Amino acid sequence: MEARWMTRTLQVLDTEYSADAVEWCPIDTWHNILTCGTYQLKNPKEKGAGDSENNEPHLRQGRLYLYCFNQDQLYSPLTEIQRIEMPAILDLKWCHVPLGGYPVLGIANAEGSLELCNLTQCEKNSSSLKPRCSVSVGSECLALSMDWSTGRGEHEPVKIISSDSKGCLSLLAVDGCRPAIDVVSQWKAHDFEAWIAAFNYWNTDIVYSGGDDSKLKGWDTRMGTDRPIFTSNRHSMGVCSIQSSPHKQHILATGSYDEHVLIWDSRQMKQPVTDTHVQGGVWRVKWHPTQEHLLLAACMHNGYHILDCKGALALGDKGCSILYSYILHNSLAYGADWSRLSLGAQLTTQRQPVSSSSTETQSKREYEQGAKEEDVKFQHLKIQYESPTGLFDMVVEDEVDDYAAEFPGSLQASGASQSPNIGLAVEQNDPETCVDWTKSKPSLLATCSFYDHSLHIWRWERSSIVSSS
Repeated sequence: MEARWMTRTLQVLDTEYSADAVEWCPIDTWHNILTCGTYQLKNPKEKGAGDSENNEPHLRQGRLYLYCFNQDQLYSPLTEIQRIEMPAILDLKWCHVPLGGYPVLGIANAEGSLELCNLTQCEKNSSSLKPRCSVSVGSECLALSMDWSTGRGEHEPVKIISSDSKGCLSLLAVDGCRPAIDVVSQWKAHDFEAWIAAFNYWNTDIVYSGGDDSKLKGWDTRMGTDRPIFTSNRHSMGVCSIQSSPHKQHILATGSYDEHVLIWDSRQMKQPVTDTHVQGGVWRVKWHPTQEHLLLAACMHNGYHILDCKGALALGDKGCSILYSYILHNSLAYGADWSRLSLGAQLTTQRQPVSSSSTETQSKREYEQGAKEEDVKFQHLKIQYESPTGLFDMVVEDEVDDYAAEFPGSLQASGASQSPNIGLAVEQNDPETCVDWTKSKPSLLATCSFYDHSLHIWRWERSSIVSSS
């Protein structure tokens, strides 16, 4: 009997607009709630706004989806319960603690604003999001990211750090009792877009930021914001993902367009503890909510990877092990999140085994076919604009035209101590599979991709496969 990591794709949904952010609710009794944010650029002429000389700016339109997950619904466990039209969404995150008795969702949008919404219980056991309050973090800019200070479940004080397309950071104070959010301070942090900002969850006076200037910076908000407490040039391209570990003090994960995930000890920021090459620009990193060594990375044109950082942190390995690679999306891998739901074990099946080589070949074939159908190959995402009132769009620089042909090699992560398993390695309903799903601790994940308007819900767990050899 051989132990392997397995996935099961539970559902795939069409988000209609380009999906770029997804978050499960972290509040107890609400873990089955999922939100997905979208970004869609629309030409005003499409709505009859005028002739070809119309100089109106493109519309950055978005839609927020609210879903409910029910694992008893075997074929479609995710149900849409609300959709809200709004400005394009660049980031969204739930506060980790209730505010005023409500779970609260924060949204960073394309009009330079942060919006907070309360999750409320409706009739017939349904739920809905209702506006709580909002604040502008800058004119003629995009709010690109946000993070709550509550990552370790602590209530006071509740703060938000946000970054924008002008390279600025905004520190905000949130009132836990009344619907209010106030800007405490704002400062210029990066020369170009500040893609990401995040708190040190163990000391929320410390914040981190990453920008298109390839710099990772740290700031102590008690000492003023005239200069950072450190600046790292260790990433060679734009830094677009940062998350402090909620489990282990001093541990920080960062990702960049340079295709590397770095793990840091915040007490010594001259060099990272470990460096893992994931063969795709790292748009988001997410620590597992309960398993402290697991890190999920959204790697743009190379899907989603689950990294095991235990060896790197405890033994000083040069790179994290890639336990699993989910590569069934056919577009930019952007949004990703772990659910805190406790999933029950699936029924044990007693069937004949199937070789891992054949299933991996099938998955590669499916991925390559999807890649060939995609018109744009991605190496480096940037925001490009002509003027504050002119065209402002998310575009890419096509530097790798033969990516699909190089697919097999791209799955090997240099510096990783083991090769990844490939998404959809064995399906539970495969007639040739003998899988014991009862000895696993499953995780539920949501991932979304941009140009194919796709939201995937999938289950990942360790299972035992009986070999007939």
